[in-house]
Amino acid sequence: MKTLQVRRAAPFLMVAVAFSLAPVGLYAQAGRGAAAPANAKAAAPVDLTGQWVAVVTEDWRYRMVTPAKGDYASVPLNPEGRKVADTWDPAKDEAAGNQCKSYGAAAIMRVPGRVRISWADDETMKVETDAGTQTRMFYFKDPKSPGGDWQGQSQASWDIIGGGRGGPVRGGSLKVVTTKLKAGYLRKNGVPYSDKTVLTEYYDRTNEPNGDSWLVVTTVVDDPMYLNQPFITSTHFKKQNDQSGWNPTPCTAR
Repeated sequence: MKTLQVRRAAPFLMVAVAFSLAPVGLYAQAGRGAAAPANAKAAAPVDLTGQWVAVVTEDWRYRMVTPAKGDYASVPLNPEGRKVADTWDPAKDEAAGNQCKSYGAAAIMRVPGRVRISWADDETMKVETDAGTQTRMFYFKDPKSPGGDWQGQSQASWDIIGGGRGGPVRGGSLKVVTTKLKAGYLRKNGVPYSDKTVLTEYYDRTNEPNGDSWLVVTTVVDDPMYLNQPFITSTHFKKQNDQSGWNPTPCTAR
């Protein structure tokens, strides 16, 4: 996973270079003799809530416009994946009511637009997107969603820096593992992922000297059906001071 560590460290010289990719227990910050946090919200080492707008810093031609059929450069598709991508037919998807195939969990954070992050309850984080009008639920306890839809079933945990032996918490990030997905597209032009996909995401926040705050989402797509290795991307969002610009739009297949 050395490649993943490099990807997470690169944006804005993030402090994420110090993050361990191994899961850290929810109560690691408690230390000896300290009271454990009452719930996931109370244990949060970083505040991810608020409205964030996507800043397209890479893959502009794949994210801002629909690529041509058969253009799957940089995605590690195996022969079966390329075969499926070469059969992309948006009219067929529309007729089947599958306009949202490129708005599933494995792709939605790459879709330009705005996201709103909030707490649905003390153990559940909610992520809403105006692009495609999607809602994701991240469960720190037993998932309440059965999965099988575009957003699947997401299990969340905190990766925490510090807090051992009673020391102070110095920061951390959110880790989300999503399974039980409905098969969809990694890109709008039919680049596929299957229902066997395991999606792992890391949500890191940085606060810059000029007052800007950035959310960096590192996404790792593991798909034994269509990919010959993990597909890794890093997506950037800038924190907004208000909720202006929110524009819910329906999914589109083209």
